[in-house]
Amino acid sequence: MPANEQPTDRTVHFDTETAHAARIYDYILGGKDYYPADQEAGDAMCREWPALPVHMRANRDWMNRAVRWLAAEAGIRQFLDIGSGIPTSPNIHEIAQSAAPDARVVYVDNDPLVLTLSEELLNSTPQGRTAYVEADMRDPAAVLESPAFRETLDLGEPVALTVVAIVHFMLDEHDPVGIVRRLLEPLPSGSYLAMSIGTAEFAPAEVGRVAREYAARDMPMRLRTHAEAAGFFEGLDLVEPGIVQVHKWHPDGAGTGTIRDEDIAMYGAVGRKP
Repeated sequence: MPANEQPTDRTVHFDTETAHAARIYDYILGGKDYYPADQEAGDAMCREWPALPVHMRANRDWMNRAVRWLAAEAGIRQFLDIGSGIPTSPNIHEIAQSAAPDARVVYVDNDPLVLTLSEELLNSTPQGRTAYVEADMRDPAAVLESPAFRETLDLGEPVALTVVAIVHFMLDEHDPVGIVRRLLEPLPSGSYLAMSIGTAEFAPAEVGRVAREYAARDMPMRLRTHAEAAGFFEGLDLVEPGIVQVHKWHPDGAGTGTIRDEDIAMYGAVGRKP
């Protein structure tokens, strides 16, 4: 079995004239995989909330710390990453395999651009393995029944489910809590859920304006309160310090300067399945 599973269909089509959330994120983080529509949108959003780049970098840093903790401290060797987004090094497999070279990662996304760039997600260590599933998280069965998922991850061993900065693009009618629970359901005891969840509780006016910019580009957002964020972790044992703003979860001092609470619009948490 090869160390990495490549997508089989390389014929993809994507709209470069319309802004896309993953590409806006890439642009604001200083990436290269975006188009003029994404740059225009990102610039407009940063005018409304100049702290947006700080917020996005803090979310990315949280993901790095959470994955590192899961691999190095919790001993997790398998990861299922939902909504992986445009590859940005270090990617989840690079972080996990730096602590555990035999770690396995399945990436899931439904963005054609991510599929096109997926080679960067598949450069696993020889001891580990990575795979990519083209699927929409709103269809958990498409993820869980995919050959890449079944052939890469062993459900006899714990798996970390990572859902990073995506559910704020899911409205209540999509039942995001139910979707996350269905993704967790087949994972064995000792598995983990790591999530970051958008909120407007710390800068409601500024974040509200950014949300309106997204909505104007056909990307409506549903920002959630602390209590609503807790609903995703019902029945799980939260890792200390619980559900907190991402910059407050296991800070490692690697960031420069002081991050203000009002500059962060994302909760982050990790919970263990009993």
